[in-house]
Amino acid sequence: MSDIPLEHVHVAPDDGPENAPAVFVLHGRGADEEDLLPVARHLPDGLHVVSLRAPHPLQGGYTWYELDLSAGGLESSQPDAADFRRSLDLVAESVDAAAEAYAIDPDRMGLLGFSQGAITSLSLLVEEPDRYAWVVALHGYLADAHSDLAPDGIEGKPVLVGAGAGDRVIPASRSAAAADRLEAIRADVTRGNYPGGHGIGQEELADVVAFVEARAA
Repeated sequence: MSDIPLEHVHVAPDDGPENAPAVFVLHGRGADEEDLLPVARHLPDGLHVVSLRAPHPLQGGYTWYELDLSAGGLESSQPDAADFRRSLDLVAESVDAAAEAYAIDPDRMGLLGFSQGAITSLSLLVEEPDRYAWVVALHGYLADAHSDLAPDGIEGKPVLVGAGAGDRVIPASRSAAAADRLEAIRADVTRGNYPGGHGIGQEELADVVAFVEARAA
């Protein structure tokens, strides 16, 4: 819909109730809004799925931001500050607009992000924890720009942090550090550690589905 800032795919709940819960899906670097739909299809039928497209074109796909590699290689990269701020604002605006356009319950909106989408999701959470009912952050980290935030409303917030032992793009240690910080500010953190690399395997998918089912009921 034209009044939602980011291009997206919307999948309505099976029975189309007013004020149904929703999951907002944020893909990884170089992918698009279709990329995580196979994951979203396993989630409860009563959810709206709003899968957002990142704003910056990249090699046939899209990216939420360019990388700041000043600290070293890809494994220690950070989001480019200006790009990141633009995407965070666009996602927040798109969530608000989609909630109104699709009659979504504003108190039951979750985020599901992979890689750059997970990094974006975690920053959105610590900026405005009251906006989101839960977050799934797979193979991401908490950006340095947001690592010191300790907002009101984060206590008890359910967050699933997934990591791959063989992930060479975002090492598991970075996801673990994000989980550590979230626990320190008293979020309700579930850790998922998997043997694979930078992708979502069947065990991880099953844990995501169980986590969302328990919170979207």
